[in-house]
Amino acid sequence: MSLAETPETEAPATAPVAVEVRNLRIELLSSHKDIVDEIGIRIGAGEVLGLVGESGSGKTTVGMSLLGYCRPGGYVSGGAILIDGTDLAGLAEAEVRHLRGGVVSYIPQDPGTALNPALRLRTQLAEQLAAHRAQMSAEDRDRRMREALEEVLLPSEDSFLSRYPHQLSGGQQQRVAIAMAFACRPHVIVCDEPTTGLDVTTQARVLETVRDLCRTHRVAALYVSHDLAVVAELADRVAVMYAGRIVESASRDALFSSPRHPYTKRLLRAVPDIAGERVVLGIPGRAPLPSARPKGCFFAPRCSFARDDCRETFPPVTDLGDGHLVRCYHVADAQAAREEAGVKAEGRPSSDELVLDVGALNASYEGRRTLFEISLQVHRDECLALVGESGSGKTTLARCVSGLHKDWTGSVRLRDAMLATSARKRSAEARKEIQYVFQNPYASLNPRRSVGQTIARQLQLFFPMDRRKTAVRVGECLEKVSLSAEAAGRFPDQLSGGERQRVAIARALAAEPALLVCDEVTSALDVSVQAAIV
Repeated sequence: MSLAETPETEAPATAPVAVEVRNLRIELLSSHKDIVDEIGIRIGAGEVLGLVGESGSGKTTVGMSLLGYCRPGGYVSGGAILIDGTDLAGLAEAEVRHLRGGVVSYIPQDPGTALNPALRLRTQLAEQLAAHRAQMSAEDRDRRMREALEEVLLPSEDSFLSRYPHQLSGGQQQRVAIAMAFACRPHVIVCDEPTTGLDVTTQARVLETVRDLCRTHRVAALYVSHDLAVVAELADRVAVMYAGRIVESASRDALFSSPRHPYTKRLLRAVPDIAGERVVLGIPGRAPLPSARPKGCFFAPRCSFARDDCRETFPPVTDLGDGHLVRCYHVADAQAAREEAGVKAEGRPSSDELVLDVGALNASYEGRRTLFEISLQVHRDECLALVGESGSGKTTLARCVSGLHKDWTGSVRLRDAMLATSARKRSAEARKEIQYVFQNPYASLNPRRSVGQTIARQLQLFFPMDRRKTAVRVGECLEKVSLSAEAAGRFPDQLSGGERQRVAIARALAAEPALLVCDEVTSALDVSVQAAIV
């Protein structure tokens, strides 16, 4: 296959092709630099294609293109997107809107922001059906909305349909979003990391639901994710993206058992090993921005196998057979990749200095007891993991420690100092020493402040300094979480979910705290960044 040809992930021969993307190129209006290029995808009816890669690789850009959307400042400059044989480029905007929700549907990453907080579930489901299935009678629409809820294992009674989104758990909100996506019986569905932030038990149920619905209704699904464990559970085939290109694609089993691109191998080495027997490896450096992509292979600056040919010319596609495609000059070298040093959990603190001491803590929420006699200690240089299903009280305990939830009794000591229940009543030093990183990066950053302003405000609050020193420190904070200095000038809506969370972590680290309270902070991060942060 020549460089001019597009590597396409192949749909099974037995399944009719529902999605076909040919040589797709999306550029920035401002610079005409490509965001993604040479993208080729085929997805058969009832099949799930996993699209994986680090934040900023172009996964979501490709996914949203199936809905006829482009990111702000971008436009489709080449290629074709065919849904059931119809090219979106040849349709008027009104025709594309008609396809969305009816023929092509979408499951968002954050259902809390996707569901209208002012409308009951019944109203939202009914509006979805009325917009895309206007020919259905009111009775049929009522039957379909109840059926859609039952398919995702939610109650279909009037009492449940009368609830507002805030009255549901995160897992229930995500199931409602899935029900809305499947209610109109679309032919294609785009899943944008819909299990991010869910506990593993709820995540497993949601994944099983999505897989079963795709097979039952013969829906072709593009599952966009940075979570390789999720993709391994759900996808039939996997395509790996790096810096706007698909660098490897194969069946799920082939890719996970025999990855051939160095980037794919490093992604897999960054996945945590619960047994602790395998060393976790981050990936040095960071993916280049569209404006700074190097000549030749984009991964070459981070690759231990890179040679002169890699740095001169972008590699062509190598077909390894059975639909396994890879863009690399050194497939054989990558196959025999050597082991490298990484991070392995030691399982014990390296210091006897006690930082946090929680004693007999009881907490209530809206008059109901939620925590009972919780006691724990955290030493310096120690990472204490608190695990449990949604609703078990993990976040409530974290918020009590940080002073964000004040309805509790017992004791919380930071070093030797007893802390007040509310952060407002604690000293400035105590507030500096305990920093909280929220789970949801979409809600924890001020959309009106740039990344640099957000981190600078934290620095000025605790370490007053001149503007020049502040700018230097901002750059250092961004470097710690694998973000470039250029990110300082961007706003939250110009960042991916993983990039936003890295900014939130950088802001917390800027205070140089004694205790970092992390509420599932890596749930929105790439495995490579998770490994680097760990």
